[in-house]
Amino acid sequence: MKDKTMTKDYSAFFGGNLGTPRKLSTLETQGWSSFFAQQTDVDEMATHPPVRITQVHRSLFQVMGDGIDMQIPAQIDATVGDWMLLDRDSPAHSRRLERKSVMKRRAAGHERAVQLIGTNIDTAFIVTSCNQDFNIARLERYLAVVFEADVTPVIILTKADLCDDVETYRTQAETISDLVSVVVVDARSDDVTGILSQWCKPGKTVAFVGSSGVGKSTLTNALSAGNIATQGIREDDAKGRHTTTRRHLHFITDGCAVLDTPGMRELQLTDVSAGLEDVFGDLADLGRQCHFNDCKHESEPKCAVLAAVADGTVDPARLQRWRKLVAEDEFNSTSLSERRAKDKSFQKMVNRAIKQKKR
Repeated sequence: MKDKTMTKDYSAFFGGNLGTPRKLSTLETQGWSSFFAQQTDVDEMATHPPVRITQVHRSLFQVMGDGIDMQIPAQIDATVGDWMLLDRDSPAHSRRLERKSVMKRRAAGHERAVQLIGTNIDTAFIVTSCNQDFNIARLERYLAVVFEADVTPVIILTKADLCDDVETYRTQAETISDLVSVVVVDARSDDVTGILSQWCKPGKTVAFVGSSGVGKSTLTNALSAGNIATQGIREDDAKGRHTTTRRHLHFITDGCAVLDTPGMRELQLTDVSAGLEDVFGDLADLGRQCHFNDCKHESEPKCAVLAAVADGTVDPARLQRWRKLVAEDEFNSTSLSERRAKDKSFQKMVNRAIKQKKR
């Protein structure tokens, strides 16, 4: 006879018997799944209900759960999209659950730190306009971040109604990677939900990322049929006005969770070597055919990458962008690693000083 104490009953997590057709529970519509359920149990759930971070303020998190919508003290290691088990008696000590995905970048400016963009995301919509905002190099950066997080990327081309040559933009976007879907939408049309429905399924979490004014908030508004503030673009340079000022996770009725993010003026890469290999898979494969294992693809003999450039198989501009991003990622990753080591060493010194003072 099976020992029932060794088997977790997850029906309480999902509001019914597993395997039977049913309406999703409130938690499931907010993105809760077996991945998170396996990190807790029924007894802990009873006293520490799951909540998801929907906004990050200066010192507070806005969290939502089943019948819960409140603010709790912020924690340094959590961000929008994270699931936590709420400690009602001491909210500051609520436990963050392990993430299934995390998108991050090097923080803007000179500070050597990592900034979390969002967590527990299933699909990232990389939004750009069919105008001066369109930039292949920037799209490659976003894709590297998304691939590294093990999130499904989709490139969305907006402002199609204001462009006379949409197919040129679509063709350029499709040349970046065979692993990425490219869709063209008019963010203000009625068919947005239908076009994005294959990714925006109930229980899933999607994120809109991209520059300011490309239509991220408009798309979020279209999916939610809500009243999210949007603004148009400046006619003189086709650049958008800022609408979203902070990351905000919206829960769509009978639909998915949607993360709307502010426009990013700077997207510095760090710790995305695997993501870059996915974006530039063709060049990475060629690199493994080079005569030297540490080939830099600059002037080395028997370089398969340079040979492909010479015979026209590889665009030299694409090779240059690959080199630049790999070098940037290596530099930033090393810098951040050095800072973490220094911070750890400093903390050890502080701990020793405290111990000596106690003695």
